[in-house]
Amino acid sequence: MPKTIISSTDAPAAVGPYSQGVRAGNLVFLSGQVGLIPGTKNLAEGFEGQVRQAFANMLALVKAAGAEPTQLVKLTLFVTDISKFGIVNQIMGELIPQPYPARSTVGVATLPLGAEFEVEAIITLD
Repeated sequence: MPKTIISSTDAPAAVGPYSQGVRAGNLVFLSGQVGLIPGTKNLAEGFEGQVRQAFANMLALVKAAGAEPTQLVKLTLFVTDISKFGIVNQIMGELIPQPYPARSTVGVATLPLGAEFEVEAIITLD
């Protein structure tokens, strides 16, 4: 099955040897997005700012894939401080429409570039 690379200048460029997203058949796999402000090397300020920016980056890639947020089927969230998970839930509830995708959340010690939050996604194009 051939794959198609998904990219957008509205999300930060990859900081390593990977693609922002890859389409394979009717599925799109988006690489993890942290709260980097596109076009800069700066993280958004504060935990809430990073969460909002990471979701904005992810949603820019959803759009670049020709999809809508309703086509998200799986999210994986990574947080460095699980006690702030309520903030993540609140922001996700504002930005991602129902019915919500499946989701996993992992508490981690560190994330790339000193980020406090990261989100990765799978989209169906059906």
